[in-house]
Amino acid sequence: MLIARVVGTAVSTIKDEKLSGLKLLIVREATHTNELVGKPFVAADSVGAGVGELVLIAQGSSARQTDKTKDRPVDAVIMGILDELEVDGELTFRKS
Repeated sequence: MLIARVVGTAVSTIKDEKLSGLKLLIVREATHTNELVGKPFVAADSVGAGVGELVLIAQGSSARQTDKTKDRPVDAVIMGILDELEVDGELTFRKS
């Protein structure tokens, strides 16, 4: 699993029919101190996340293990919205 921040949305009117009904969001990996790293990528949303939220991402074959993504051609899925992060006893993120 990766920690990521939702930084945008993606809309595709022409796509594989197995992707119909999936919300697609643009995410960037984030460090435990909430710094964005890496390039943005598209992830299917299975939990109702929104722009600005810190989320948990699964990639590869694990991305096809949620009820909403099973047997669908996805490589990344948002599978959780983080409320807080604590690392080495220090609270590094709290959802406001």
